[in-house]
Amino acid sequence: MHGLSRLGNGNARSLASPPSSPRIRHSRGKTSSNQGIGERLVFLLFSVVFRRKGVLLLAPLLYIAGMLLFMGSFGFTILDLGHGVEIVYRRGPPGSVYRSPKVFKLLWPMMEADANRSSSHNALMEAWKPRVKGLWKPCISTNVSAAGSNSNGYFIIEANGGLNQQRLSICDAVAVAGLLNATLVIPIFHLNSVWRDSSKFGDIFDEDFFIYALSKNVKVVKELPKDILERYNYNISSIVNLRLKAWSSPAYYLHKVLPQLLRLGAVRVAPFSNRLAHAVPAHIQGLRCLANFEALRFADPIRLLAEEMVNRMVTKSVQSGGNYVSVHLRFEMDMVAFSCCEYDFGEVEKLEMDMARERGWKGKFRRRGRVIRPGANRIDGKCPLTPLEVGMMLRGMGFNNNTLVYVAAGNIYKADRYMAPLRKMFPLLQTKDTLATLEELAPFKGHSSRLAALDYTVCLHSEVFVSTQGGNFPHFLIGHRRYLYKGHAETIKPDKRKLVQLLDKPSIRWDYFKKQMQDMLRHNDAKGVELRKPAASLYTFPMPDCMCKEPDPEPETDPA
Repeated sequence: MHGLSRLGNGNARSLASPPSSPRIRHSRGKTSSNQGIGERLVFLLFSVVFRRKGVLLLAPLLYIAGMLLFMGSFGFTILDLGHGVEIVYRRGPPGSVYRSPKVFKLLWPMMEADANRSSSHNALMEAWKPRVKGLWKPCISTNVSAAGSNSNGYFIIEANGGLNQQRLSICDAVAVAGLLNATLVIPIFHLNSVWRDSSKFGDIFDEDFFIYALSKNVKVVKELPKDILERYNYNISSIVNLRLKAWSSPAYYLHKVLPQLLRLGAVRVAPFSNRLAHAVPAHIQGLRCLANFEALRFADPIRLLAEEMVNRMVTKSVQSGGNYVSVHLRFEMDMVAFSCCEYDFGEVEKLEMDMARERGWKGKFRRRGRVIRPGANRIDGKCPLTPLEVGMMLRGMGFNNNTLVYVAAGNIYKADRYMAPLRKMFPLLQTKDTLATLEELAPFKGHSSRLAALDYTVCLHSEVFVSTQGGNFPHFLIGHRRYLYKGHAETIKPDKRKLVQLLDKPSIRWDYFKKQMQDMLRHNDAKGVELRKPAASLYTFPMPDCMCKEPDPEPETDPA
């Protein structure tokens, strides 16, 4: 338990069956010779056509006929949206339809009866098994020194996207600057069309602390010196913008970027996103660790309010030892629209989703030949969990209705409707809007990255974190939690493929559903400590690049 201490921070072949030849079983009576000749002529005609170019004319027709037959045989419905876009529904497969409200309505009485019988039990107090072995601790080694070395030039980047996409760009830029022995200029934040946040680096992160924390390894300056600015007429956009391929190797930077840096004195990469490979030498990985886990501290206005919000959560959860659950809920309109999933199958929802997709991703979802499969997406675990589904999962795992839950989210789609069941299951639910006053939040309104930083901090210090949809926010947060909490993520990542199957059974028993959810919780506990694989990111898996394994305690000996 963390409580008050947390704030310290053979070739496989497809054997296609040949088309069955229609066998003509002659009756015992006489058969007309003319009929046999006619049939042979038809057969001969088809043989000639298929051996010649005529097959090109018939093949498309046969293909379409076959597809229509296939769709009809297997229960497909095709809705043509025009412009070559189709939505394909498959009737019947378990998990393909959002039936969770019906299941919730049937299970709610049993859920409440169960809570009344075991009101004192809460999974929050025992979500994670105590560990005395296999513990990890922060252990960053860079072997890169900026002291007394002559810089090879100035490295300028533009970071785009939301808070944690920007964080990724910043940390990778620190690593590249160390690799090239370059001076890093405080990154420029690109105004993103989706996030629409005009915040600068210093509005979100503590610039002075960032520079200080990196000073022994990478030199960082707030702006270019006057002589460089004069060379480019005080216009940074005049500095050559290098187009780098994604996931570039250190060798690529040394052979392609360093010569340009030495020749020009300054280079710019805009945008700088996913431009450094996961696999780099250990001392460069160490710079990533140092930047992400130590140097990037939120600016004072964000940090002070976030810490106060954490304190309020701890105070409100005194009955559970100061522990609470945080949920990253991705059920905003843009996320629901992008997923191409359906929830109420109504015309209003369809129109809203079409408009949202067009606003955010003009034309992407209306390209000719695009096929949208809402049912297949749901079965495959690609649909955002609704607040109701998150609540049912947590109650099934054993978190009772006295659990303090913090929901980190943007503007929930149809919040009044979709949040009501979650509040019913967890009456003590909090968000940043209930935890902080209007006056406290006023400086952050209209700045999505600053608001996300508040959510990030409250989630970081929770006893249990629930990730529902993936993305940069949980990826960074899970790694940060591992870094702080001895290598264990202390995170629930639902098996959504399994969950949608269970929530598609109106006749499911509450005891059975509970057992499945508790198995899922145990699985998440077992997977809490994971080492980074070669293709994975250290921002999610900081062991072993950023952490060292603690020695196991010596076994106690009997003094007798």
